[in-house]
Amino acid sequence: MRDHEGDLAELRGDCGSCFGLCCVALPFAASADFARDKAAGEPCPNLRDDHRCGIHDRLRNKGFTGCTVYDCFGAGQKVSQVVFGGEDWRAGSREHSRRMFEVFPVVRQLHELLWYLTEALTLPAARPLHAELRRLRERTEELTRQSPEEIAALDVAAHRQEVNVLLLKTSELARAGTRGRKKDRRGADLMGARLKGADLRGASLRGAWLIAADLTGADLRGADLIGADLRDADLTDADLTGAFFLTQPQVNAARGGPGTRLPRSVTSPAHWTGAA
Repeated sequence: MRDHEGDLAELRGDCGSCFGLCCVALPFAASADFARDKAAGEPCPNLRDDHRCGIHDRLRNKGFTGCTVYDCFGAGQKVSQVVFGGEDWRAGSREHSRRMFEVFPVVRQLHELLWYLTEALTLPAARPLHAELRRLRERTEELTRQSPEEIAALDVAAHRQEVNVLLLKTSELARAGTRGRKKDRRGADLMGARLKGADLRGASLRGAWLIAADLTGADLRGADLIGADLRDADLTDADLTGAFFLTQPQVNAARGGPGTRLPRSVTSPAHWTGAA
């Protein structure tokens, strides 16, 4: 049997095997998340010659909160070491670096889909779909290993839609075993909502807007959280045990503490006060 927990571990960023692609390829605008503007393809001024961040341990204090939230799902090392065979963007031609920066966001999207498909394969309730999930996971992995030209031309939206159909079926099976009424809050506007102590067991919160929502002490066991916007949501003492399709960037964007119970697939961010 395939070790899907191990597969999830491989879908985490390994900065030591990447050429600092997220610090160059992606744009950001001066805001609460970033201290300055930066165009796509322009190296961040904090990026050192060894592709490491010069203020990594002070990002939040320096106004780069967005960097502490971001995760490439392992796309950085895939593009750097596999797609481009370990050739640094600094060492190649301008066309080489341009193509690398173009490919990176595409592979990042594919790796996010790989995360969801891999996690779906860890859910016992989704066993009837495991064969289809494995097939689509293998297909998605193959797409990340194409030539740079093929990856750049890929219709990611169409592939995402195909994956989403299967993930919806997975969600229905996984939440069916949760006792009680399972709320459907898919895409709901819950910005700033007062949900302290709310019973959200087995709820569908797919794509829900939970920005700055008060979820302290809420019961989110077995909830589907794919695409939920948890920026500044308060998860203090909330129970997310068994919640699925939750990613590290979502957790990093939220607030929580030592009493927040998370699925094994994610960890408590270092910036959570008192987090273990």
